[in-house]
Amino acid sequence: MSRRSRKHHEEHVNHEAWAIPYGDLITLLLAFFVVMYAISSVNEGKYRVLSDSLVAAFRAPPKSTEPIQIGEVGRPAPEMEQQQTRSLAPLDLGAAPAQPGVIDRGMDDLLRDAELDADELQAAAEGMSRLADEIERAMLPLMDADLIRMRRDRFWIEVEINTSLLFASGSAQLSSEAVPVLQRLATILRDFPARIQVEGFTDTVPINTPIFPSNWELSAARAASVVNLFSRNQLDPTRMAAIGYGEYRPIADNDTAEGRRQNRRVSIVVLAERRPRSERAVEADDLRDDLNEMVDPQDRNGGTR
Repeated sequence: MSRRSRKHHEEHVNHEAWAIPYGDLITLLLAFFVVMYAISSVNEGKYRVLSDSLVAAFRAPPKSTEPIQIGEVGRPAPEMEQQQTRSLAPLDLGAAPAQPGVIDRGMDDLLRDAELDADELQAAAEGMSRLADEIERAMLPLMDADLIRMRRDRFWIEVEINTSLLFASGSAQLSSEAVPVLQRLATILRDFPARIQVEGFTDTVPINTPIFPSNWELSAARAASVVNLFSRNQLDPTRMAAIGYGEYRPIADNDTAEGRRQNRRVSIVVLAERRPRSERAVEADDLRDDLNEMVDPQDRNGGTR
């Protein structure tokens, strides 16, 4: 009897065995949908914070390891404190007139110019001085009539021409009287290795024509007209640039007729081909020139007439 009952027990089939894998499957499906829901519901604020933190971590400049301070931090010695005070003293940007040519001059130019030796510096300064003297002699009658103003420095020359000599009101076409003047200037500049930057300026009187929707277009077109004439007179186009400042670089009060007349102008800025600035031979003076290049061009009020 016991042998028969044991055999019957071994042949028994469990019809509920399917419930175990089914329960596991349901559990996995539930976990899957919970994860999918969590992914689809992103907290934008937390995500932005995380993103900014990662960007800051990976783009931050490397930081040097600082030693752990042991003991009490004492006051630096008087000599060290004086040296730190001198190194942190603000630089005087107003000690010299600002320099033109900021727009077309980058860090590469500064690094290249720093390699010039004293002989090259002296040659560049002497060449610019001779060029300035020649321009001044040629333009002296117009300078006496207050139609042209000239400013000069060791490595740049600025010839400022009132637009009453160059253009009719609201026009960018050069007048017949202006062409010989600019051709004479082009002849002087033709053989001198220099960069030329022509800057156009207007007053605040608005303009809105099919050709010039604003003073931006008018000032840029006037500068381009001068550059185009220079190019036709055999000046190297790769050394020239035309820039329009519109009404936003005034040198006089636009509330008066005389002030508006002064603000309507074209400046021809002549820069040495490799304009020196930070060479070791003249450290203090030229470093000041470098810093003043960052000052707004509207501050260029110094120099000779």
